[in-house]
Amino acid sequence: MSRSDLLIQLVHSAGNDDKQLFKKVVEAIIAEERSKQHNTVAEKLQETLSQLNFSSPAKNYFVNGVSKQTDSRNFLYEITPSVRIEDLVVNDDVREMVDNIVEEQLRADLLRSYNIEPRNRVMLIGPPGNGKTSLAEVIASSLMLPLLSVRYESIIGSYLGETSSRLKSLFDYVRTQNCVLFFDEFDSIGKERGDIHETGEIKRVVSSLLLQIDKLPSYVVVVVATNHPELLDKAVWRRFQLKAILQKPTIKEINIFLNTYQKKYNIDFGKSQTIAQNLKGLSFSEIKEFCDDILRKYILSLPNSPKTVTTITARALLRAKRTYKLQN
Repeated sequence: MSRSDLLIQLVHSAGNDDKQLFKKVVEAIIAEERSKQHNTVAEKLQETLSQLNFSSPAKNYFVNGVSKQTDSRNFLYEITPSVRIEDLVVNDDVREMVDNIVEEQLRADLLRSYNIEPRNRVMLIGPPGNGKTSLAEVIASSLMLPLLSVRYESIIGSYLGETSSRLKSLFDYVRTQNCVLFFDEFDSIGKERGDIHETGEIKRVVSSLLLQIDKLPSYVVVVVATNHPELLDKAVWRRFQLKAILQKPTIKEINIFLNTYQKKYNIDFGKSQTIAQNLKGLSFSEIKEFCDDILRKYILSLPNSPKTVTTITARALLRAKRTYKLQN
C-alpha cells in the first residue's frame, strides 16, 4: 500500500475512532519502515503502539502466578535466505506457483489499484527431504525478504491458554514485519479439531491460529509445510490460496539433480542415467547426501593415491542400496 493511502487511512481511523483500523495501519507503516531499514523509527512506532490500550506486540504472561515479560522475537528463527529457484529441481506446477506469488507480491500496488490483494498464503505438502523448507527460502529470497521460522519449543506452553497467548503475541509482532513467515511441520499445531483424542486446549489453539492467519496483512507471506496433510483441520485448507505438492523425485529429476551437482563441483560420477535409476525412491536430501559422500571420499583420497570417482561411486551406490533397501 502506498504511503499516501496509509496516511489517508490513518486519518480516517482517527476521525472514526476505529482503533482496530488504526492499529492495522500503524503496523503496516512499521513494516514499511523496517523494509527501508529505518529501524529506529520502526522500533519507536512499535514501542508507542504497545503502550496503547489494544493488543500489544509484547504481552505479559503469568507462569506459576509470576508475571513474565516475553519478547515475541524469541518465538522465531530469522534466516537470511540464499536458495534460489535455479538451485532446486522442481516441476512446472511448483515453479509456476512460485512465479505467481512473487509477481503478485512485487506488483501489489497495481493489484490494489484494482481493489484486489496479492495472495500471501502457501501450503507445501509432501514427504520429508523433498524441498519444502528450501522452497520457503526460495520465496523469501525471490522477494528479498527475511524468512522467519516459527520455534515450536518456545510457542507450545504447558499452562491453560499459554500457547494461544504466545501465538497472538507472535502474530502481533509479525504484522509489523515485511517478511515470509514459515511454519514447518504445520500438522503439529494445525490438527483436526474433530479428533476425539485431542484435548480442548489443542482445539482452542487451532481456533486461535486460524483467526490469526485470517488477520494477517497481505504483505506478510505465510508458508506452511506438512508431511501429513490428512492430520490438518479441514478449516486450514481453505485459508491457503496456493498449494504445491512436492513428491519424491522421478528418475528424470534425479538425473537432472546429478548432472547439476557434477557440473557445480567439476566431478564425474559416470553414467548418471544408470545411477538415477538405481537411486529411485530416495528423497532429494538423501540423494544430496549420496553425492556429498562421493565428493568427500574423492577429496580425501587426494593427492597421494587418488581413487577413481567411478570406483567411489560404485561403492557408494552399494551402501545406498543396503541402507535404504532399494530394489532397483
